[in-house]
Amino acid sequence: MSTTTTTAAPTTTTTTTTTAGAIDQQMLLIEGMTSPANDAAAVTPSDTAPLVYVSRALYVGGAGNLVVTMQGGGNVTFTGVPAGTVLPIRCSHVRSTSTTATSIVNLY
Repeated sequence: MSTTTTTAAPTTTTTTTTTAGAIDQQMLLIEGMTSPANDAAAVTPSDTAPLVYVSRALYVGGAGNLVVTMQGGGNVTFTGVPAGTVLPIRCSHVRSTSTTATSIVNLY
């Protein structure tokens, strides 16, 4: 008597989630939101262009106000953010209007 075993090849599906034009890279990672950021990019505030990736946090190098659109869609102004602050927020945009903070880095 013979036995035949068939093994199916594993399949991988990658899903990309976008929020107002920004890619939500955290949805692609097994680590989820409890692990540290995987990458970083300098931010040029813009009233029209979204961040390339939804933030895990923003680093503010130069003190000032920061206006962002949160991942959920609401706009918020962080007033008087000190230099060297890391804000653990998920946002899709850093707005240029009324943003006076400088040297902003997207940690994603």
